[in-house]
Amino acid sequence: MQRRHALYAALAATLVALPAASQQGKTPPTNLYIDVATHNMAGMPDMGGMMGGLGGMMARRMGGGDSGKPTYPTARHGGMTGQYLDIALHNALNPGAETQELIPAGLNLGKSLTLIPIEPGTSSRGDSAPGKVPDVEVKISEYWGCGATVRPGQPKVASFKVKGGTIDPKKGAQGIDFEATGSLSKGLYVPDRDIDLQPGYVYWPNRKYGKQVPSGARLAGEHRISGDGIPASMTFQVQQNAEFMPKLMLRAQGEASDVIQLGWPAVDRSRAYFITGMKMHMLSQNSFQLVIWSSADVPGAGSELHAYLSGNFIDKWLKQKVLLPPGTTSCAIPRGIFANTGGAESGMVPAMLMMTAYGPESWITYPPKPADARQPWNPEWSVRLRAKSSATAMVGLDFGGMQRMDEDDEQGDSPQQQPRKRPGMKGLLQGILGG
Repeated sequence: MQRRHALYAALAATLVALPAASQQGKTPPTNLYIDVATHNMAGMPDMGGMMGGLGGMMARRMGGGDSGKPTYPTARHGGMTGQYLDIALHNALNPGAETQELIPAGLNLGKSLTLIPIEPGTSSRGDSAPGKVPDVEVKISEYWGCGATVRPGQPKVASFKVKGGTIDPKKGAQGIDFEATGSLSKGLYVPDRDIDLQPGYVYWPNRKYGKQVPSGARLAGEHRISGDGIPASMTFQVQQNAEFMPKLMLRAQGEASDVIQLGWPAVDRSRAYFITGMKMHMLSQNSFQLVIWSSADVPGAGSELHAYLSGNFIDKWLKQKVLLPPGTTSCAIPRGIFANTGGAESGMVPAMLMMTAYGPESWITYPPKPADARQPWNPEWSVRLRAKSSATAMVGLDFGGMQRMDEDDEQGDSPQQQPRKRPGMKGLLQGILGG
């Protein structure tokens, strides 16, 4: 029975990730995926083209990119304030062939974008020396829900202890004593629908042609895809609905020891909102307390939900009160959950907030499916367009002056600028424990 449930879950995830046409029995040979994101780091100015150097530096540290160019993917996770664009294409007629996308002038990135395949990777297995695993204890306290006071039954608490042992690059972990007590809520399942770097695809931005998206850039307009093996018909219009979303102007007021009031102007085209918070306390040299919180009315909603979500999941989680309705413009973090419980060093570490405004997802398939199911239908290509707006903020740091400058700038901006996936608990623990 467990195997049957696992099979059903895998099948459902596969169907969600396939192009719209394939869910109706037809899979176009050529599929384009476009993600746009608008991110706001509360209190920080829009860095615009200045971020190209930082993006390239980060890409090089992760094994890709050169010459200070941002590289795919850039739109999935919140970064510095600005607009982000990711494009991936798979053409079964000629996989991995360089492709051109002619773009509208409003995107301010020239006349076209060049999509190229990934660079062959090199393995570094065995390069690092074996090391001793330090003794570490981590206590995690989980809270959820908007409101001034902690709700009954909270927090849920779990503790993890790691003692002794070594990590060998070739042999893995050896002699590690791991102990866990307590439990956290079962996490919500979020399907991985992102297009990762893999052979057979071409991408933008990339190591040769990557550029920082300028502030105020617009995606709407005519796009045309060309290249060896690309269908001659692949020209499409991006509508306003799929445009970069307005900036999410998240504001946090209140000390970590008190109720923290969150507020934001409504974001146009947002279908729902979601907020998470986290603070790490250093109790001693090898002992830490991690406090996590989400705006959901139910437990188990974690940072994984900051991914691009399909309309079905948004509708489902709105009904279950996992996500905040699009008309919501405020939320309170319960009193004192982020108050300092460690030493002086813990007091210097602010609580980190992450918020997402989920935008629309749309598909373009050519030719469109006939209304009469008896008519033959052989789609040539499809385009998936996804949009979201996100914001990060730090509780306890005074960015008031810079935030006001940000808001003043917004008043003079164009209407476009008005007010599978982040690491989960497992990844966070791996980072803390050095795994």
